[in-house]
Amino acid sequence: MDAFAKALLFMLPSFFLMIIIEAMYAKYKGKFNFRTMDVVSSLSAGMTNALKSVLGLTILIVGYDYLFEHFALVERETTWITYALAFIFLDFGTYWYHRLAHSVNIFWNRHVIHHSGEDFNTATALRQSISKFVNISVIFFLPAAILGIAPKVLAIVTPVHLFVQVWYHTEHIGKLGWLEYLIVTPSQHRVHHALNPIYLDKNLSPVFCVWDRAFGTFQEELDEEPCVFGVTRQVNTWNPILINLNHIWLLIKDAWRAESWWDKCRIWFMPTGWRPADVIEKYPVSSAKPKQFIKYDTPASNGLKIWTWVQFLVLVGMVFHLLYQLVEIGTPNMFIYGAFLYLMVYSYTTLMDRDPNALWLELIKSIIGLGIIFSIGEWFHLDQIVPFGTVFIAAYQVISVLVVGWFVYKEIGWKGESGGHMEHAT
Repeated sequence: MDAFAKALLFMLPSFFLMIIIEAMYAKYKGKFNFRTMDVVSSLSAGMTNALKSVLGLTILIVGYDYLFEHFALVERETTWITYALAFIFLDFGTYWYHRLAHSVNIFWNRHVIHHSGEDFNTATALRQSISKFVNISVIFFLPAAILGIAPKVLAIVTPVHLFVQVWYHTEHIGKLGWLEYLIVTPSQHRVHHALNPIYLDKNLSPVFCVWDRAFGTFQEELDEEPCVFGVTRQVNTWNPILINLNHIWLLIKDAWRAESWWDKCRIWFMPTGWRPADVIEKYPVSSAKPKQFIKYDTPASNGLKIWTWVQFLVLVGMVFHLLYQLVEIGTPNMFIYGAFLYLMVYSYTTLMDRDPNALWLELIKSIIGLGIIFSIGEWFHLDQIVPFGTVFIAAYQVISVLVVGWFVYKEIGWKGESGGHMEHAT
């Protein structure tokens, strides 16, 4: 766990740097497609995913160690060929797990967050799930275990495999000639994130596009069919925690409302988007159409945008502190810290949604934060690395309530306002 936390300390800044470089290039080219609320929502989703991973909040039914121990047919010497094979088999297994997420209702819930972004940029890559409570993806890596790919090799290759999937989340790179027949390119991945009917559930490969071409899920990006990004059932919130629960909540309601017990049971394992006929009739759900698509957007003053970035940067500082001092913080305090950070994300993204309840959430968060300081006498060993760190955190808790209260009073109103919208350019 500590080794993974230290790896994140290096990986996360690299992600942020890639986002900044793309944003600067987009500004230079006059095609700036970074909205503050969308970017902060994406980055916040990435931070919650990093927290979930480092805190080990996923139940692993069968580990790769077990598969390797019981099914390996050969003992393979660890060479560069071993690492290359591990990368290929990891890519192959990820393709099938990804395809499962797009094919079955219950598994779509853990992937919808990644497709929920209605802008397409490098930040979108960080829209990762926190709703994968049980990990079954390891079964798709059985071929690697059979061929003797050691667990330590797969562990080294996995973060590299994830990292190389970030670069193709962009609208600023066109088609890449012969590479389109070998690897996943920005053009291909734009198709994957589009909600146009012709593009749905296509281009599922993570790195090598040969899997899509071999198994019938490839679709080229068409000039006459511009990609419209997002999901057909728009989530209409910046809150990544709510987005993670959006699909599962609909499934729960549909299962409860269905008259047939057979429908109540099978809805979870039916194709993605399937709903019982009687539920569709009584409780219709709108589906976005590319030609009439309207992006979710909320009006915000420059002051509110700046405060949103301030809240996010404080979150980043706290996450890096948790990762850096994970061992010193220990159990159960690291879980208390993690829960506080989740509440923090929920609170400031609620303000981004222009919901006046953000004030009460911020008040509760700050009371809990001050309570933690009072209970343990400091802010999780922060003073060891930052002089007066605890004082800063305490002051932040008080100031944040006052600032959020001001924005609710001045910009939102106690009864709230409906978010504005911006039409998608088609």
